[in-house]
Amino acid sequence: MITFALAPATLPAGERVYAVGDVHGCSDRLRALHREINRDLVARPVADALVIHLGDYVDRGPDSAGVVETLLQPFPFTGEGPGPRVINLMGNHEEMMLMSLADADTAPVWLANGGDMALESWGVSLRTRVRQWVAAIPDRHLSFLQALPLMHAAGGYVFVHAGLRPRVPLTRQSRFDMLWIREPFLSFEGDLPGVVVHGHTPEPEPVVRPHRIGIDTGACMGGALTCLVLEADRMSFLRA
Repeated sequence: MITFALAPATLPAGERVYAVGDVHGCSDRLRALHREINRDLVARPVADALVIHLGDYVDRGPDSAGVVETLLQPFPFTGEGPGPRVINLMGNHEEMMLMSLADADTAPVWLANGGDMALESWGVSLRTRVRQWVAAIPDRHLSFLQALPLMHAAGGYVFVHAGLRPRVPLTRQSRFDMLWIREPFLSFEGDLPGVVVHGHTPEPEPVVRPHRIGIDTGACMGGALTCLVLEADRMSFLRA
C-alpha cells in the first residue's frame, strides 16, 4: 500500500508524475522500479501520467549500457490506453561521458568517477584509444545521450538533475548549475522558481524540504532506487 503525504507544491487535476532518481548503471533496479510504477498505474489509472528520469544513468554501477537500452525501449505499461509519457533528463555523468568521448584530455576525470565501469558495460577495453571507445558504443545510445534535455517544469515543480542557483530566474539558470550544483542550493531556505525535484546528492532516504525534494538514495552504493510519486497536493514514494 502506498502512503501519501502532503506535498510542498501541486500538480493540475488529472496529472501524475513519477520522478526517478540516479540510476548509475543499476539496470535491474531500474526495470524493477518500472514494474512498480506500472503496477501503480494499473491499480490507480490517471488521465495524464509522466515518468521522468532525473539523469545519471551511466557510471559506477555494473550495466550502464543496459540502463540506456532500457530507457530507449517503450515503457512496460500493461494497462489500457497509451501508457505514460517519458522524459529523460541529462545528468552530470552523461555530460562527463560525452565530453570524454569528444576530448580524450578530459577522460581521466570521467574514468575516475565510474566511467571505467560504464565502458566495460559496452565491452570496451580501457587499453584502447578514445576513438575505439566511440566506435564500440551503438550510435543510438550516443544519440540518446546527446539529446537529453536539462530541465522540465510541471505544475509547481521543476525537475532537474542537480538543482538550481538561488535568486536566479529559471530562464537564466546555467547548464553547469543544473548538472552540478550542491551549495548554495541544498541549504537555501528561500523561494525558488518552483519546488525543485532533483538527484545528484545521495542521501540514505529522500529529503523533503519546502523548496526541494532530493531523491538520489544511492542505488549504486547499496541504497534503494527511489521514485517520487506526485499527484494534486500529495506525494508518496516507490522503491526498488
